[in-house]
Amino acid sequence: MNLFFLGGMGTLLLIGLPVAFALALLAIAGMYFFNGGTFAFMQIPIISYKSLDDFTLTALPMYVLMSQVLLVSGVGRDLYEMGSRWFRHLPGGLAIATIFCCTIFSAISGSSVATAVTVGSVALPEMVQRGYNKRYVLGLLAAGGTLGILIPPSVPMIIYGSVTGESIGKLFIAGIVPGLILTILFMVFASYQTRHIKDTPATWKERMEATKKAIWGLLLPVIVIGGIYSGLFTPTEAAAVGVVVSFAISAFVYRNLNWKNFKKMILSTVKTNAMILFIMVGAMLLGYIMTILQIPQLITNYATEQNISPWVIFILINIALLILGMFLETISIIVITVPILYPIVTTLGFDPIWFAIIMVINMELALISPPVGLNLFVLKGIDKSNTISEIVKGVIPYAIIMVFFIVLLSLFPEIATFLINKVD
Repeated sequence: MNLFFLGGMGTLLLIGLPVAFALALLAIAGMYFFNGGTFAFMQIPIISYKSLDDFTLTALPMYVLMSQVLLVSGVGRDLYEMGSRWFRHLPGGLAIATIFCCTIFSAISGSSVATAVTVGSVALPEMVQRGYNKRYVLGLLAAGGTLGILIPPSVPMIIYGSVTGESIGKLFIAGIVPGLILTILFMVFASYQTRHIKDTPATWKERMEATKKAIWGLLLPVIVIGGIYSGLFTPTEAAAVGVVVSFAISAFVYRNLNWKNFKKMILSTVKTNAMILFIMVGAMLLGYIMTILQIPQLITNYATEQNISPWVIFILINIALLILGMFLETISIIVITVPILYPIVTTLGFDPIWFAIIMVINMELALISPPVGLNLFVLKGIDKSNTISEIVKGVIPYAIIMVFFIVLLSLFPEIATFLINKVD
């Protein structure tokens, strides 16, 4: 049965079928052959409805919409200019400013692609013009963009919480400290790599002017995350507040909320959410037939009955996620694997919130792993002269840093759970 699902999934993906439809077709085939033939098809609309009938998922389209509003409004340009004026006098100052901008934009978009597109379109020409090695710049932009799914709000964390029932608020809070530490590691390495470049320091007047222009971009993550952390909002309410504030910023601060831009925001949001929700329906249909066949239980029992250290199983899980990340995008990996991995890690005694952070960092690696790493193609699209091989060479050191950070989190899980314990 396992070979049936693995072989079928591989075949459908190899012929170019979208992931959502590959999952659904495989589930339908499983229902027909293993669960009573065509009679089982009656479950399809019921499962499809139930998979989306989840209050926590209402946050998803709002966070995606917020990222689209900010992408169009020009917040990213002002954040980059502020970072440039505050950091450019340091060794590799613009590299530090770029990671800083990625961090702030990640905290208001929740999207890796939005972060890479927004910051990359501004930083790439600016840094190359100032003498930065293009390969280094492409690497730090690809890696910096991945922070969008670790630093809350995070779309993958919403999906993980929806699938497992874990608190999305706790998942968001758990991502703060790891996100900041990984940001610092990226900054230190980027500064070291480009240490030979220094720029003229900005005056304090220039710094204050840039900060004043970027203040709304700085305040939005404080409003969203601060509201969740303080208990003022639930994650879903925070998403709604974030959308209202982002529209207000676009309309009254940047004054670019016209019909053309509004239409662009809505269409991009609908496309992104439709893709995610289709994948979720397909995965839930496949999960249904796998549950009927007791595949997760069989895997869990096998993993726990073997005389193997839980950490060996944990390492194997990470290797499997790394391999999957080379061929699938993050949402697909989460909705396919979490229903299987969640009972395993909880049975082995691992903290599910901590494991979520480990998984998200693995998804960050997936975003920069060839052949289908999404951020690689985003940067290729920004400038057609960029080659995938050039971007991959630039991003390898950051991938090594991520692997090191997974090891660090494994040794010190309190890095992820520290703030949650404080809140509790």
